[in-house]
Amino acid sequence: MAPEALGPYSQAVEANGMLFISGQVPVNPETKKIPEGIKEQTRQVMENIGALLKEAGYAFDDVVKSTCLLSDMDNFAAMNAVYAEYYPENPPARAAYGVVKLPLGALIEIETIAVK
Repeated sequence: MAPEALGPYSQAVEANGMLFISGQVPVNPETKKIPEGIKEQTRQVMENIGALLKEAGYAFDDVVKSTCLLSDMDNFAAMNAVYAEYYPENPPARAAYGVVKLPLGALIEIETIAVK
């Protein structure tokens, strides 16, 4: 289960065998809270993405592109270590950007595209 969308957008849209997952912030769907620390937040984001992939009939192996937004690029290495756990082989293409601010004060947001 992934948390509800924070605004007027779809969590994911499927079109022509592709799944476009909106940027996910690290909100725990059960507690509605954001965990502390970049590693914990990255893990929560990846779990939220995994829930959306599963619900649509996809898996992490189907992911072809991710975009990572970080509120502080000094968190890149820690984020990367957790992110790599979800893609042990054939990781998707990826971009990572440092941004000024993310929703709810999150340290990370990740959007994902998967293809069957």
